[in-house]
Amino acid sequence: MKAKYSNLFKSIVSAYYADNFEEKVKEILSQEDINKEELCKVISSLCGTSVSYSPNFISNLKTAIASYEISHKVVNKIKHCSMDCVNTSEKPLCQASCPFNAIFVDKESKSTYIDNDRCTDCGFCVEACPTGGILDKVEFIPLVNLLKSNSPVIAAVAPAISGQFGENITINQLRAAFKKIGFTDMIEVAFFADMLTLKEAVEFDHHVKNEKDLMITSCCCPMWVGMLKRVYNNLVKHVSPSVSPMIASGRVLKKINSNCKVVFIGPCIAKKAEAKEKDLLGDIDFVLTFAEVKDIFEALDIDPSVMEEDLSSEYASKGGRLYARTGGVSIAVSDATERLFPEKHKLFKAVQSNGVRECKDMLQKAQSGEVNANFIEGMGCIGGCVGGPKAIISKDKGTEYVNSFAESSSIKVAVDSSCMKDILRKIGIDSAEDFKSKNKIEIFERSFD
Repeated sequence: MKAKYSNLFKSIVSAYYADNFEEKVKEILSQEDINKEELCKVISSLCGTSVSYSPNFISNLKTAIASYEISHKVVNKIKHCSMDCVNTSEKPLCQASCPFNAIFVDKESKSTYIDNDRCTDCGFCVEACPTGGILDKVEFIPLVNLLKSNSPVIAAVAPAISGQFGENITINQLRAAFKKIGFTDMIEVAFFADMLTLKEAVEFDHHVKNEKDLMITSCCCPMWVGMLKRVYNNLVKHVSPSVSPMIASGRVLKKINSNCKVVFIGPCIAKKAEAKEKDLLGDIDFVLTFAEVKDIFEALDIDPSVMEEDLSSEYASKGGRLYARTGGVSIAVSDATERLFPEKHKLFKAVQSNGVRECKDMLQKAQSGEVNANFIEGMGCIGGCVGGPKAIISKDKGTEYVNSFAESSSIKVAVDSSCMKDILRKIGIDSAEDFKSKNKIEIFERSFD
């Protein structure tokens, strides 16, 4: 079923670029022996919209694409299910996969439904459903017109991108490939992770006075943040009030050029939902996954492996690139703390939780004071972002490529990036000391209260 949706998406992308979108959708809907209501829901979701079947479906779909708004629900059930996938715990796989208990069974219809008040749009159920009955909206088609315009559009790629599109494909070949799609430029989100590394190192020095104090990083993972806000909110007082590197990339790039649009590309469905949170709306304009980009490359006959490298100077550090896998944030913040506050670094003791179950266990231990550490990092996916539901390669391979790319960085610790210091100066931050000023670091913060 996933392959079927992938092929359908590729045909839609190809047709949209060739300006025969309407004809292609008509052709798809003219097939015999199809459920038009379900197929229209699939097509609509693949176009980033919520248009139901009607005689005016294509016209309504084109209108919805043209008037796309970012603040929509990401994950939706698109068809009735028979619940043949009930597991050993007597739960359908989608329900068993949900970390927030947002999926229920309607006993009358004998089918599942999503409680939108509880749902965080994390997307775990999308991957768990064996019949393709739950989909996340794909935001590429509403983006195409923007890519064809003269507006500056930046592809901000997650640190987990290493190796995803091929073992020997370089970051500079990927930059060339994204430009061929229509992006103005491509930049590593690892660069903005470096900025947050400095922020959290300064916060560690300020907040952790002894071995019994506690700091919880909020970087990277919206699943981790969701658990803290919804289930373990009594721990919020220990959380660094930082935005994620994704949000930081959008805010900083738009601070420097208010006319630019920023598209985040990573392995995570939950990032689509994060970009739509009320206090973050407008920071990121669109979110695409690695799996979606792979389909886009194939639909447009773009092969990054044969492209000439679009070279860039080195600007992201080893630490920023390690954010892609479990333990990476801890390493980056520890190294920066050691450089900036060598005496305080002697107290630094980090612990990580890997996957939803471990995250819950870790936070429960933190509540009861049973954690033998003062810096807690959590990743909702096993392996970290490299284990995200829309990664193309295995988490083990992803970790291997991330580690290799990080080790090859000429900049090892965030504090050594002269490019980062130049960009920070452009937004009014002249030194690590400035990270103690609430006014100056507002661009990197959000409230979890």
